[in-house]
Amino acid sequence: MKILRRDDAEYLEKLRFLTAPSSLFDQGIEERARGIIAGVAGQGDDALMEFSRRFDGAELNPQHFRVTQAELFNASLKADEELRSAVKEADKNITAFAKKSLRKNWSSRNSHGATVGEKFDPYQRVGVYIPGGTAPLVSTCLMTISLARVAGCREIVVCTPCGKHGEINAAILFAANFAGATEIYRMGGAHAIAAMALGTRTINRVQKIFGPGNAYVVAAKRLLVGRVGIDLLPGPSEVLVLADETANPKHIAADMIAQAEHGSGFERAWLITTSVKVLNAVEREIRKTVPNYPRYKFIETALNNNGWLIQVKDLDEGIALANEIAPEHCEIMVKQKQKAIDGITTAGGIFVGPYTPTVLGDYVAGPSHTLPTGGAGKAFSGLTVDQFQRRTSVVEYSKSALSSALKSVLKFSEIEGLDAHGDSARIRLAPDRKTAARTKKAIAKPKSAARKK
Repeated sequence: MKILRRDDAEYLEKLRFLTAPSSLFDQGIEERARGIIAGVAGQGDDALMEFSRRFDGAELNPQHFRVTQAELFNASLKADEELRSAVKEADKNITAFAKKSLRKNWSSRNSHGATVGEKFDPYQRVGVYIPGGTAPLVSTCLMTISLARVAGCREIVVCTPCGKHGEINAAILFAANFAGATEIYRMGGAHAIAAMALGTRTINRVQKIFGPGNAYVVAAKRLLVGRVGIDLLPGPSEVLVLADETANPKHIAADMIAQAEHGSGFERAWLITTSVKVLNAVEREIRKTVPNYPRYKFIETALNNNGWLIQVKDLDEGIALANEIAPEHCEIMVKQKQKAIDGITTAGGIFVGPYTPTVLGDYVAGPSHTLPTGGAGKAFSGLTVDQFQRRTSVVEYSKSALSSALKSVLKFSEIEGLDAHGDSARIRLAPDRKTAARTKKAIAKPKSAARKK
């Protein structure tokens, strides 16, 4: 853990280091991801076999990439009643929240009397990445695939890492199938993102890719923007707790530890507090508690690398620092909670009060837990169902509406030197050249001038 108090030497310089970009923008990782993408682009399924062998230790042939219906059936048999109940409960809240967020078609009249509006259609084929590895994120299936289902996406392609023998966690298979996946591939890492974005003989390309992942997955998504749409840049987990003297140090320590246990080592956890007493108590609680967890080595690595306990002067300074960090999860444990809620504008999600640990958002509250990390919250919001919808504007002019708009259209085309633009509108009202010329002249002159002639 790194401790930073206001009276420390070089306090401001250390704060600048604190807000430096995370591994999300590591140049070495980006170059390696670029090489993986190039391999898939050039060699397709052969590259996927090689990368699966290299990164997962799995010997896969293209005919084994896709999970079979028999595997899905077996995964369903392995799901006990508690898992079924948890998945059903989470899906119920996630689905209800998503339905409230769906964008709906609309239309209205503009100043010319024309009909203008928007329509929203689901993407027909989307890709979803579900992390596996040391912490198979079963909940992520519901936080992503369920949204695609609610949006009405017909083809929902899932990629998730496999073990050395090609096996995938049965709970992930059960949850993905329950949520609405139509295809599941035993494929992880940057090469899975490349396969979905570029397509191979075995895996057809998708229109847009969703879901969190490690630094390589995020780098691949960023590098492939343009060839495919992406949701956001969700990387290793983060939590920031903004606390004053009223906060419970045990709660803070527990939430920081929880976000640190994922296992990549790039997770980040911050406490920003106005209270030295709370800061010291949280440090003691973390040191005492971490050894009790089975994944304590992962937790220690993450907190040693990216764990911060920071004292600030007042709540205003704490809010400003939180906005500069732009954390994935921001917990508010202060008396002036509404001031903090209103002031924090870059967090992926805000969790208010002593009874709202981040884990509720991770699993069951309703909003998707796929949120921006690594400072990307300054530009991106968290995943919502409307990101599975494609927006199209719809415009319909009548003859009278076109006539009303023509003068302005002709002026714009004249200024821009694009005569054909103006003619494409004018010809609909005056189809022959002589009439068109008269129309152009009449429109160009004020009515009073025309009467004087």
